[in-house]
Amino acid sequence: MPQTVKIQLAYFLAVSVIGLILTVYDKIAAKIAKRHRVPEKILMTFGILGGALVMYIIMQLIRHKTRKRKFAVGFPVIIVLETTAVIAFNFLLT
Repeated sequence: MPQTVKIQLAYFLAVSVIGLILTVYDKIAAKIAKRHRVPEKILMTFGILGGALVMYIIMQLIRHKTRKRKFAVGFPVIIVLETTAVIAFNFLLT
């Protein structure tokens, strides 16, 4: 496996884990504490940085922010754009 692919995987894994933790924390905070929530801006930022796929899946599983259009439509669009960008980037390197 080329070094660039390993770096990409490590990056997406790290961003996805952070996004997952933030999403689950926000769900718990919304249900229990109703304060100290994670701002939507932060959730979207981690989605844009590469965590959209994992965050979208977990949001569907725990039913968090599934009615918010920003997340219901935005994350799938981000996933398509990120996938296209990664494929194009790796295609250009070969």
